[in-house]
Amino acid sequence: MTGEGKDVTSAFLKVAEQALALCQQQKIKYALLKESSPSCGSHDIYDGQFRGRKIPGEGITAHLLKAHGIRIFSEQQIDELFTTLS
Repeated sequence: MTGEGKDVTSAFLKVAEQALALCQQQKIKYALLKESSPSCGSHDIYDGQFRGRKIPGEGITAHLLKAHGIRIFSEQQIDELFTTLS
């Protein structure tokens, strides 16, 4: 939901599906995504109340990619990603 109450779920789903298709097409195994994003968060996301509060959970794109075997890293895990790629 936007701050004005508009449901944007279908747009988030569409973009998540496009990201998955691209990852599959390019045989991508790892993704570096922005933590806390309602789309990309892999450990926590904003609660949707627009007050800056975070809750445990995954964003829709992170969840979809992970469900299809793509390993997700946040910007807080860049060192871990580099180690994995080495």
